[in-house]
Amino acid sequence: MKIFNPYQHQAKKRFGQNFLTDYSIIDRIVAGIQPKEGDNMLEIGPGLGALTRQVLPKTKTMTVIELDRDVIPKLKFNCDGLGELNIVEKDALKVDFSTFARDKSLRVIGNLPYNISTPILFHLFDHLSAIQDMHFMLQKEVVERIVAQPGSKTYGRLSVMTQFFCDAQMLFIVPPEAFEPPPKVDSAIIRLKPRIQPLQCEDFATFSAMVTEAFNMRRKTVRNVWKKRLTEEELKTLKIDPAARPENLELSAFLDASNFVYRTQGLLE
Repeated sequence: MKIFNPYQHQAKKRFGQNFLTDYSIIDRIVAGIQPKEGDNMLEIGPGLGALTRQVLPKTKTMTVIELDRDVIPKLKFNCDGLGELNIVEKDALKVDFSTFARDKSLRVIGNLPYNISTPILFHLFDHLSAIQDMHFMLQKEVVERIVAQPGSKTYGRLSVMTQFFCDAQMLFIVPPEAFEPPPKVDSAIIRLKPRIQPLQCEDFATFSAMVTEAFNMRRKTVRNVWKKRLTEEELKTLKIDPAARPENLELSAFLDASNFVYRTQGLLE
């Protein structure tokens, strides 16, 4: 079966397009996803269908969300006869993913545009009750930040907030030459699975605000970062070292601090 050659398609910078062309990498991604018939599979940004072509025959049906109307006819051509493909021409940031869950949770996959990957992730976190798991190609640096642990230079707000919602695992690194056109950075595949038991958070807005405050001043000590929120004695009661820096705090410490502030002070101004 003939397929549209990605080398003949002009990638659009405004959509952050880099088309995956390395079949060995595609096979590794599919092996990591382990798609099967009956899965409620949804792909964000399928482009010309490099991944779609391998997943659709296994699931028999899937939904894809594609913003670039020029690429859609070529996507249809490449996936013709492989299964039932539901194409939604829309901006993923404006999609209510819960509407696609129906009676079965979603498995979300995609090579996310690197310029909007973080906003898409946080948008998906708003719909986690409808999602079984997610597998994404992201910039390697972003994946490293997501999976980073306390004490690491890459540990920050993205690490804490993502790990609050999901268990995160980097699967493998993808070099630039696997794409057309090649990006200027390495990429990586990440698996995100929503936590089976959500963590105890009494007010998400307070938690999010205190995490943001902390990493906006990541080189300062906790006693200085949260001096308007918590006394040194209160920090010690929470078993948080006042001399520690935000990058050294476990996720549980951020939760303990924000829960205490919400219980004693209410909503943050």
